[in-house]
Amino acid sequence: MVTLLSTGCHSGGPERFNKSGKGTVIHLTETTFKEKVFNYDLNQQWKYEGDLPAVVDFYADWCKPCLEMSPVLDEIARKYQGKIVIYKVDIASERQLAEKMHVKRLPLLVFIPLDGRPKLVTKALPKELLVRTVDELLLVK
Repeated sequence: MVTLLSTGCHSGGPERFNKSGKGTVIHLTETTFKEKVFNYDLNQQWKYEGDLPAVVDFYADWCKPCLEMSPVLDEIARKYQGKIVIYKVDIASERQLAEKMHVKRLPLLVFIPLDGRPKLVTKALPKELLVRTVDELLLVK
């Protein structure tokens, strides 16, 4: 079983999936999460399924820090178009996925480099720190 530790707002959307991801945030369901990020049914160890570094935002509409970060993530998706992918998972509509990933508190940001293990951030980040974190964790050469 996969374990992601988290803290922040305690966790208790519609199924939208933008297939291109070009400069937009992509909303994931459990099925698309397994296709694009991590298929925990097939893999015991971490294996990223994507071809670009990614950020996964586990959020809920009732979480104020999550809502405050949403426009920043939209802006980051546009800024880093073609370099990274921003995914969002609504834990209210994707409860089973949130449970499988052990999401306990929000916001939870998962930074996924192409190689190596994901890094977790369990609080809302200001724009400047989010940009620096993307640069340092995901875009290092």
